[in-house]
Amino acid sequence: MSGPEHALLVRDFVNTYDIQCDIEEFGAPSDLSGWLAERGLVASGACANESDLGLAVELREGLRAAILGQARPELEGLLAALPVRLSLDGPRLVPIHRGVRGGLAGVTAAVMASAVDGTWERLKACRATECRWVFLDTSKNRSRAWCSMRMCGNRTKTRAYRERRRRDAVP
Repeated sequence: MSGPEHALLVRDFVNTYDIQCDIEEFGAPSDLSGWLAERGLVASGACANESDLGLAVELREGLRAAILGQARPELEGLLAALPVRLSLDGPRLVPIHRGVRGGLAGVTAAVMASAVDGTWERLKACRATECRWVFLDTSKNRSRAWCSMRMCGNRTKTRAYRERRRRDAVP
């Protein structure tokens, strides 16, 4: 994995919960195992448990908060619970643990790699508070604010326009 692929893995992980539609991809431990296996982070057939699921959800929401610029102190503890080491084969960061915890450590390795390659700062959460979908800002000046201008951007701008019209109409 190289370049923006690290950041895209982090984006996909954080977006496993869709705030706007209230859709949780990690509804059960088997959902987590399947998600990690689909991305090659664990072997097919790895089995997550409730503890792994809780850790994954905490990590996901901690990363969402960090992307929003609201890093929580407990995120440091979560990252420490999912250690990685440097492998000279690459070189790259690899999880110390195996199984599901190792798969989650693969996500933390992607966070670290994206911080090193500069793509972490391009990960943003949609400015629409009801959305908060994470996206990779590939704009030249890094100014993208919404996951989709067509949906959230348009909705936000329309709301602001109507509010200005209401405010201006009051005598």
